Amino acid sequence: MTEKKKREHYVNNKEFLEALIEYRTKCDDAENSGNEKPPVTHYIGECFLKIAQHLSYRPNFINYTYKHDMISDGIENCLMYLHNFNPEKSKNPFAYFTQIIYYAFLRRIQKEKRQTELKQKLIQNMVVDDSLVTADHDDAQYSNQYLEFLQDNMHDDKRLLQEDGDEEEIKPKRKERRGALDEFMGEE
Repeated sequence: MTEKKKREHYVNNKEFLEALIEYRTKCDDAENSGNEKPPVTHYIGECFLKIAQHLSYRPNFINYTYKHDMISDGIENCLMYLHNFNPEKSKNPFAYFTQIIYYAFLRRIQKEKRQTELKQKLIQNMVVDDSLVTADHDDAQYSNQYLEFLQDNMHDDKRLLQEDGDEEEIKPKRKERRGALDEFMGEE
């Protein structure tokens, strides 16, 4: 019978724990002697990067265009909370830092969603003055079709919320435009 090969993990938890204990010892020694904290070792940084990259491959994080920002936020949070890891309480640094990175990803997604909604609200409520679009010597009416397209299509987006938190549809503030045909036909 063939034996199953034991699959190697991308981060060895025991080596990672030993590196963190060694780094924590160096930090304590530096603090006691009044020196600055030593920089994080290359191995620890590499483990943070591997955890963040592999977590970004999960189906709930895979298709975001700002995935690199999510990874960067996760690594930054790991470095910020590195001193909070206590090897006496837990022997699983992989799980600890995976949780930190996971919640950093969620915070970045929420931040990007707020930015997207703000951009959508700005575009939807934007009013373009006709005097900016027409030339002085030209009688033809020009319109910004791209802006109108965005405003018309975002009008159907139910995710936009008012500032007070009630779910309401935001109606675009648009100027009534009369074309030459309307004027000719006398319609008002």
